[in-house]
Amino acid sequence: MQVIQHPGATAELIEAAKVYEQKVPSLGGQFFDAIDEAVAVIAAAPERWRIIEDDVRRFLVPRFPYAIYYRVLPDHVRILAFKHHSRHPDSWRERISN
Repeated sequence: MQVIQHPGATAELIEAAKVYEQKVPSLGGQFFDAIDEAVAVIAAAPERWRIIEDDVRRFLVPRFPYAIYYRVLPDHVRILAFKHHSRHPDSWRERISN
């Protein structure tokens, strides 16, 4: 299934990779790889993960303290956020209608 990212989610992803890369060289790339794998798993079986609110689902990224919040729509998966576990739980909610 096609996966489309909310522009805010893309910005979060890039910023997180920059932070990881500054901490340890090559960790940003490893973070991107983990996200790519997670998105591929979601795309292969998007309804596998439980609904946490309305029709929004959450996938916990292995190895990194991030969750992917997404919606399964008729023709694609819409990623709403790549959220670090320490961020406020409501940080992504305004994107549901976008």
